[in-house]
Amino acid sequence: MKLDVKGLIVLVGVALFLVVGAYMLGASSSNMSASNDVRIIAPANELKKNAASPQNMNNALPPSHPGVNENSFFDKPARFNHFRVGNRNVKGIASFQDQMWVGTSGGVIRYDLKTDDYKLFDVSSGKLLSNGVFHVSILDKKIVVGTYGGGMSIHDPEKNTWKNYNIPDGLADQFVYDVQKVANGDVWIATWSGVNKVVNGEFDKPENWTTYNLENTQGGLPNDWVYGLEQSRDGAMWFATENGVARFKDGVWKNWQHAQGLGAPLDLVKDDIQFKNDPGKASRHHARQKEEQGLENTNVAYNPNYVVSLKVDNDGVVWGGTWGGGLARFDGNEWKNFTVKDGLPSNHVFMLYMEDDGTIWAGTSHGLAKVNADKNSFTVLKRKDGLYSDNVFSMSRASDGSFWIGSFGGVARLYGNI
Repeated sequence: MKLDVKGLIVLVGVALFLVVGAYMLGASSSNMSASNDVRIIAPANELKKNAASPQNMNNALPPSHPGVNENSFFDKPARFNHFRVGNRNVKGIASFQDQMWVGTSGGVIRYDLKTDDYKLFDVSSGKLLSNGVFHVSILDKKIVVGTYGGGMSIHDPEKNTWKNYNIPDGLADQFVYDVQKVANGDVWIATWSGVNKVVNGEFDKPENWTTYNLENTQGGLPNDWVYGLEQSRDGAMWFATENGVARFKDGVWKNWQHAQGLGAPLDLVKDDIQFKNDPGKASRHHARQKEEQGLENTNVAYNPNYVVSLKVDNDGVVWGGTWGGGLARFDGNEWKNFTVKDGLPSNHVFMLYMEDDGTIWAGTSHGLAKVNADKNSFTVLKRKDGLYSDNVFSMSRASDGSFWIGSFGGVARLYGNI
């Protein structure tokens, strides 16, 4: 029955609307090959010396794209400005040596920074069990791909092998949203049926797998749909779920919801919400979540307990991206919520990315926002500044210093200090 509900969400959500479908589903084209849709908009042979100036970049953009701002951030020639992946979402991007791995709803693409070559890995290539990719990361010099219905796939570049892990191997669910190795060597996996801990990351030992869910934590993990996880410096594990933020420390669970300050109140954000459809109209699961939180009569895309992204910064501050409730910040004592009224481009925060220096970036449904050094204001980028699209789902910094920013339909590659 669980599989039927998820399948219904995928089908109905895509039909309802692009932005919500793009975030919620990620696999609308999971049975299609992306090879014919992948192409570079501004390849190296079109970008000669000084080609990265705004004037020349404008010549390389798609005809429907607004011009690049004169105050844009291109300060060196780029091999391309936009990497198009067709009618697909770019949910995950990871940097590995001189490669970029781009996870889309049509498979995962390996791009070589030195040669400008790229290769698609998908179901038809025999490498993945699902073309819908939600997560891409690097684990011990291997590439980890979390898929939408096909479990977790791991690529070993040295051996040129792929291996898939699914429910029979110990995985809590075949929908995988985040994978991270923590300080003691354990690997944690966020899924739609709770979280896994794999001792020492030894995936081939069944005895090393443990699942934590709503039932066996007695509600400590407040919802089985887990979208992100992070370890803080004190060793605590933090989880973004569809019913708030949870912490697991020293064997004790604790969680926070809107009642404790997570997410901005509806009255503050409802006039700024840019689309009215919401997941509660697309599935029974989301409708039930809204009913449990007293939001069944809310007709806009708003659920402050629905935390879709999570980061813990170098100071131990927890950041959570909510579904319509803005960007939430928790300092260990209280929550502070940032909304459009504070300079955030949208109250729907799809993605959080943290650089090595601790800088936090928030990808939203209406632009990309950098949290400034004061941690109370934002620098915002949109299509006019070079993004492929204003809905931002993923981000990474390449070995050459460029930013790769994933949206619906493609990736923007930006150079310079933003």
